[in-house]
Amino acid sequence: MTVRLTEIIAALDTAYPPSLAEPWDTGIGLTCGDPDQTVRRVLLAVDVDPVTVGEAVEIGADLLLTHHPLLFRPVQSVAADTAKGGLLHQLIRAGIAHFAAHTNADRAPGGVNDALADAVGLRDARPLVPAPPMLDKLVVFVPVADVERLVAALAAAGAGTIGDYAEAAFVSAGEGRFRPLPGARPAIGEVGRVEHVPEARVEMVLPPSRRAAVVTALRSAHPYEEPAFDIIATVPVPEAAAAAGLGRVGELAEPMRLRELARHVAEVLPATAVGVRAAGDPDRRVSVLAVCGGAGGSELGAATAVGADAYLTADLSHHTVAEHVADPNRPAVLEVAHWASEWPWLPRAAEVITAAASGSVAVTVSTRRTDPWTVHQPSRSAGNA
Repeated sequence: MTVRLTEIIAALDTAYPPSLAEPWDTGIGLTCGDPDQTVRRVLLAVDVDPVTVGEAVEIGADLLLTHHPLLFRPVQSVAADTAKGGLLHQLIRAGIAHFAAHTNADRAPGGVNDALADAVGLRDARPLVPAPPMLDKLVVFVPVADVERLVAALAAAGAGTIGDYAEAAFVSAGEGRFRPLPGARPAIGEVGRVEHVPEARVEMVLPPSRRAAVVTALRSAHPYEEPAFDIIATVPVPEAAAAAGLGRVGELAEPMRLRELARHVAEVLPATAVGVRAAGDPDRRVSVLAVCGGAGGSELGAATAVGADAYLTADLSHHTVAEHVADPNRPAVLEVAHWASEWPWLPRAAEVITAAASGSVAVTVSTRRTDPWTVHQPSRSAGNA
């Protein structure tokens, strides 16, 4: 069975809808590669860096899927003698496509945060910060022959995802009428003459955060010089996003003291030089635990609001933690390496690819540690919690 890259992308976009990504997250999706290329082997990793790119080349991968994007912050050059440009050139020379599922995979059911919650043993986990439930409705009129192309373009830009369904659209037939004025360059018809065109009304939903991207895609894919469309703000539908959101919160199977929980987390997550550290009373009893893969300092307030006994995340600053734990009524804090908090998602993403390819693609999950910290030496006077 031959599997094309576009089929794998479709499966990944269904599992981790681009519409769930943060508005500032411009690095998701396909960075390089031909959507029509054949994929026989895939490597999954948290980071796209010299280690994982080298591993992809070493095993003969056709696709490198990572959580972190390659081109996340704006760059002015991708020349081969730049850090990112060098990686991009290496991938292209080896015929390796790169695809990133970042904040969309953070928020999606079954994504990064569900994987972290399962790894530490949370029961009945739910989003710590539910995804915004409000959706816009797009209505656009297009010649019947161009419906499929337009729907595909709008879906790629973030429209048409409802729960576990992508490219969802309602299409109804009708007649469009217009008279091009002097100066117009009509795709159909002539200046000064009323034109009657068999058209379709296409309706799709989209998150408000994707408005600009969807309108850009609409204008690019629509054959008309001046396409007719409306974007309508709808009332919130809370159940539509009940399973999606940032972070997770749930109950531990058995309550633990904070010191015991830190040991447990160190045992179940991949080993790093940094390990696990905690802030708060070591003997504090933890039953309800909130987690957030990656840098989750901004969600300390959410962990407090849901009544968590402790909050597990990465990349916390000294002052943020010190100010937080100064109030004993707030959750204790556990910090792990950024890489370790997101790695548990990789086997789940591997299952998505395997299912989409009906087992005909070799899938490898990288176990090479790309956490930047390489040495940890405890202070001589440090006590053992």
